[in-house]
Amino acid sequence: MLPNHKMFGVFLPIANGGWIISKNTPTLDGLYQTNREAAIIADQIGLDFIMSMSKFRGFGGETNHWSTSMESMTMMAGLAEVTKNVKVWATMHALLHNPGVVAKMVTTLDHISNGRAGLNIVAGAYREEFSQMGAWDEALTHADRYALTEEWITLIKRLWSEESVSSDGRFFQFDDCQSDPKPISKPRPDLIAAGQSDRGFRFSTTHADACFIGGRSVEERAGLSQRAREIAAENNTTIKVCSMCTVIHDDSDAKAEALLQRFEDGKDLGAISAQMKSWGLSAENVAAAAHKMSASQNHTVVGSPQTCREKIEQYVEDCALDGVMLIFPDYKAGLEMFGDILPKLRGHYAAESHEPA
Repeated sequence: MLPNHKMFGVFLPIANGGWIISKNTPTLDGLYQTNREAAIIADQIGLDFIMSMSKFRGFGGETNHWSTSMESMTMMAGLAEVTKNVKVWATMHALLHNPGVVAKMVTTLDHISNGRAGLNIVAGAYREEFSQMGAWDEALTHADRYALTEEWITLIKRLWSEESVSSDGRFFQFDDCQSDPKPISKPRPDLIAAGQSDRGFRFSTTHADACFIGGRSVEERAGLSQRAREIAAENNTTIKVCSMCTVIHDDSDAKAEALLQRFEDGKDLGAISAQMKSWGLSAENVAAAAHKMSASQNHTVVGSPQTCREKIEQYVEDCALDGVMLIFPDYKAGLEMFGDILPKLRGHYAAESHEPA
């Protein structure tokens, strides 16, 4: 990979409604054929990765947002068969899945994809998703969940490289645990993590290859990007920093802005309120916060294809990003448009890498 290569991938619509919570967006059903079509286009246009989240409970509202979803690892195995070059990153929850099972699952995905597998690690959880299946432990603190996840990923990495693993840990006990075959990927499948507390960044910079950051503004994202790199430096390592970006395009800037306004006019306050409750926001603050929240909750670029390209370049520069995970209201139209602007984006960063110091 070139020194200044920027990763561009797509956050697949594995749950209904995608990532814009509105009654006025194009239909995204969260089902396999929709994701298959998006994955094939992503592969054809030359994206670096496709990723899916792991979701077990929706947020209701008029749109019943995220109530219908596929299972991440199974779906990515199917998509590995219909793609050739793009990385396939599945998501697993450390609180739900035994590390011995996960090591085998990711290895299987790696063999199916001929060395393109990746694991997106989730340390936290929305309480309701886990409590509905009796899997929520009230005794575990935020720090405990990260301690569990560190033990979890350490065992997975050992199973990928060692003949036998024995461990008497706080959360997991392995006795001559074996896992063959080993992954094809060298040195191992990609590891990705989100989380933007200092504790989260210490986990990412110790155990992962890349971290995903959020933030309510470009300025906040820029600060988080810098903090991730600072903590990596403290750990004598490096980390790739990526962020999500919603892309809303049309033939002209004015048409795209009108499209965004249509989505905002139809935002599903019920689903947004339920989402905020799941984040832990107090009940008395939910209504006011939901009205302030945009239907398009991630950083959003809006305009003609050329304008979107320019805004993405600016976003990457402002936040010092190594990668962008793309979200679209209509994945087929959005990905096909992005395929048209991707060569110029690649050329822009290639030219930067050859600038004199």
